Amino acid sequence: MRISGTMSMRAAAATAAALVLLTACGDGGGGDGGDKGADQGKQALRSGAPTPDPTRIPDVGDKLQSRIPDQSRQVVAVYGKGVNSGDATVVLYTKQGKEWERTRSWAAHNGKRGWTTSHHEGDKRSPVGVYTLSDAGGVLPDPGARLPYTASASFAAPHYWPKSHWTDFNYVIAIDYNRVKGTSPLDQTRPEGQSKGGSIWLHMDHGSGTSACVSLPKSGMEYLLKNLDPKLHPVVVMGDKAHLAA
Repeated sequence: MRISGTMSMRAAAATAAALVLLTACGDGGGGDGGDKGADQGKQALRSGAPTPDPTRIPDVGDKLQSRIPDQSRQVVAVYGKGVNSGDATVVLYTKQGKEWERTRSWAAHNGKRGWTTSHHEGDKRSPVGVYTLSDAGGVLPDPGARLPYTASASFAAPHYWPKSHWTDFNYVIAIDYNRVKGTSPLDQTRPEGQSKGGSIWLHMDHGSGTSACVSLPKSGMEYLLKNLDPKLHPVVVMGDKAHLAA
C-alpha cells in the first residue's frame, strides 16, 4: 500500500505522511457500555461457576497475567472472539488496591484474519501479547488526553480507501509493539525490523476487521484518551480467548 505524490513540496509532505499511514492498520462497532461488573461474583455464585479472583484480569491465564507490570493500574483487555475472527470486545479494568474493577466495555474489531503469536507485516492478524500504551494522536484536536497527544492531518486515511474508513485515525493510541515509546504514533522506527510490522494502534471503528489494529467506537476512544493515565502505567492485554487463557 503506497500513495503517489506530486512534484510540489506540499504534495511531497502529504506523500510522506501517507506512507506512514499505509503501514498502519485500517482495512476495514458496536456500541459502548458502562459495565463495571459489580455483580460478577453474585452471578457466578448463582450459576455455580467459580467466583472470579478480583486480583486477576478475568479470563487471562498465567502466561500473559505474569507479563502485566506490577505498577500497572489500568489494563485495556481485548478479548478476541476466536483465533481466526475479526470480532472482539474491549474492556477497561482499573486497579483499586489489589483488586481489578471492570470500568467500561465496548464492542470492537481486531485483524480481519484474527490473531497470531508471530505477527509479520501484511498478515492481517493482530499480535497476541501484553504491550504498554504510551502515546496517542489523531486527525482531530486533543480531546483532553492524558497520554502525550500529536494532532496532525498526517494521520488522515487516504481517500482511495472506502469512505467508511476515512475517519479511522481521527483518534489513535499507539500499541507499543515494535515501536519507540515516547514518539508520535506516526514514527516509523521499527526496532525489531520492518518484517515484524508496526503502527498497530487502538483507533476508531469502521464496522469490520482491520489490518492488525484494534478498533472501537469513537465514544470508546474518547473515553480511553481522557482516562488512560501514564502515571498508572496502562497496558493492553490482547488476543483470542484461547491464547488469553493459556
